[in-house]
Amino acid sequence: MTLWWIAINGFREAVRDKVMYSLVAFAILLILASYVIAQLTAGQDAKILKDLGLSSIAVFGLFMAIFIGIGLVSKEVERRSIYALLAKPVRRSDLVLGKYFGLVLTLVVNVAVMTVALYAVLAYLGFHETENEKLAHEAALLDPALIKAVALTLVQLMIVTATAIFFSTFSTPILSAALTFGVYVAGFFSTDLRNFDQVVASPVVGALARGLYHVLPNLSSFDVTEQVVHGMQVSWKYMAVTMAYGFMYIAILLIMSVTIFSRRDFK
Repeated sequence: MTLWWIAINGFREAVRDKVMYSLVAFAILLILASYVIAQLTAGQDAKILKDLGLSSIAVFGLFMAIFIGIGLVSKEVERRSIYALLAKPVRRSDLVLGKYFGLVLTLVVNVAVMTVALYAVLAYLGFHETENEKLAHEAALLDPALIKAVALTLVQLMIVTATAIFFSTFSTPILSAALTFGVYVAGFFSTDLRNFDQVVASPVVGALARGLYHVLPNLSSFDVTEQVVHGMQVSWKYMAVTMAYGFMYIAILLIMSVTIFSRRDFK
């Protein structure tokens, strides 16, 4: 019950954040603008619209996850409201997990809004197309596979949020944001780190790169935008395995976050 109350309170706090509204509004505007851009490219309008739409959801979801996530715990410490919370019968684990699930709920709502906006633009495009233009598409305009891409993007953002929470339990907001963004970028090149020892002469650097490969999340596996845009099949088995990996990584990050925060001295 306490965890649920903290999660709802964190959701309300995130909803009141003007930065979140700005990001959502800008993302929807970009999705709408992509329709105009798509009209300038004959025969490729649907692909460009889907690509820009899914990319907008991922990018602006990333900004929400980082800039709101790093402040959920650190704000309580800076405003010293953490002392009032800890004075109540509230476990530190509930505080960390409640903040995390509150932000995840915020991400779900905003990603849903941006997804609806993308489908609305695609529906508008399809309404003005001829039957021959519709048949020329590699995939249907209102392709249900877009939901698969959005779902994997949401899990990816949940990993980023857990990473932001993890760093915010022991670091400053600015450093937490830099570290989280660094993990996000490195996560897309984790596969390259596995074979990095083949392009460097130093065995130490190669071993370090391979160690990072096993530690960092493989975020590139959650990006199926190219497959969906070109009408390629994204199997349910791939979805299940990738999402299971993501949830496992999130669980590990949350366990470490709770452990660090529980041992932190606020005196």
